[in-house]
Amino acid sequence: MENSWGLVQIQSSLLWLDITGFMVHALRFKDGKASYVSRFVRTSRLKQEEFFGGSKFGKIGDLKGLLGLASVCRGILREKLNLLDITFGNGQANTALVYHGGVLLALQETDKPYVLNVLRNGDVETLGILDYDGKLSQPFTAHPKVDPFTGEMFGFSCGFTPPFLTYVSVSKEGIMHDPVDISIPEPVLMHDFAITENYAIIMDLPLCFRPKDMLTENTLVYTFDPMKKSRFGILPRYAKNDLSVKWFELPSCFIFHNANAWEDGKELILITSRIETPYLDLTSGAMKEKPENNHPELYEMRFNTETGLASQRKLSAPAVEFPHINQQYTGRKNRYVYGSSVESTTEVTSIIKFDLHQDPDPSKMKLEIGGNIQGIYELCPGKFGSSVVFVARDPGTQSEEDDGYLIFFEHDENMGKSYVNVIDAKTMSADPFAAVELPCRVPYLFHTCFLTEVQLREQAV
Repeated sequence: MENSWGLVQIQSSLLWLDITGFMVHALRFKDGKASYVSRFVRTSRLKQEEFFGGSKFGKIGDLKGLLGLASVCRGILREKLNLLDITFGNGQANTALVYHGGVLLALQETDKPYVLNVLRNGDVETLGILDYDGKLSQPFTAHPKVDPFTGEMFGFSCGFTPPFLTYVSVSKEGIMHDPVDISIPEPVLMHDFAITENYAIIMDLPLCFRPKDMLTENTLVYTFDPMKKSRFGILPRYAKNDLSVKWFELPSCFIFHNANAWEDGKELILITSRIETPYLDLTSGAMKEKPENNHPELYEMRFNTETGLASQRKLSAPAVEFPHINQQYTGRKNRYVYGSSVESTTEVTSIIKFDLHQDPDPSKMKLEIGGNIQGIYELCPGKFGSSVVFVARDPGTQSEEDDGYLIFFEHDENMGKSYVNVIDAKTMSADPFAAVELPCRVPYLFHTCFLTEVQLREQAV
């Protein structure tokens, strides 16, 4: 645990990530002590709205019904009158963090990445937007995948004009190769994807961008279409065009986050958190109040590249989101998955350790030890956490896969205090390995990134 940083992002207005300012919370463990800072990511959007003294950019969550149309028109007018400048993007960089090629990136899928720099004194500064020498012309995913063996990074961009999807790869040194356009029938919300040793798995799921439905049916601009199948595309990691994509179909669903994927002979296996019927109008309360089948569940999906057939099986009871692994196994077969049991969009009530070598117990209607559930860390009543990050005791794959720690932020609603907890990923003991009380309230968060001292020294800035 020595000489390291945990960096976490604030969630904003529920699903749609609609606040203007996003803060990075950085906690450093060094020589048995902890230090903490929080800083805004200085996006172009934040700077402009600071100048105006309020929110001026439109929000995806506002795009509902006639008021959504009014929001779009207001934004266009402000741009035409040069009141707003979108030359350097209009995103908030408020979803996830990734370290690659000596650079720490703050990410949101509606914009290009922002480069952060962690200073030697522990402060965090924003250096600006990254477009990979002009090769990245569209927004970039919030969940790129870094291959721990090759050092390469893979990702994608979604757009609102054909072909709607672009696949990208970046060398270990941070050089982006020529993007590959992938044609899909209509624009969709694709929040995550996966890689294996030789392939990438893209997801054309039926959460569709349909402005017409927004107006005629008074819905959000993204509409879930249960009549459409979920499509999963398998393409070689170094594909030059979309002719090599093989498409597979499974029953209609939506996926926010994948745990991992790997190859097993002619099959590709994807471990994911699947929602049968996503409910997007999250302004009405906790997830437990939503319609049936809205709860995320851990699933295994298999795609046979020889037969063209796909299958799936449920691995958990609800509700399991933010599945996480020892990232030294990204794209390779792994055994353990750490899921977050969520009470609402981001309020984590427990951390579940799944053993993929064991079969799930179909008799269990709730998350409890037995079957493929090896351990549960329960948060006390009134306490809620963030998603976890796994930190290996010894980096690499030579030691046991689960030999390490889980780190997460926690807030005590009763006492009004926030903490960072470090627990044993192997035993899932109820007694934390360490707990650090923070000097201020940290709102509930989405994704966490862990950097070593070596990575901090390697920053290419």
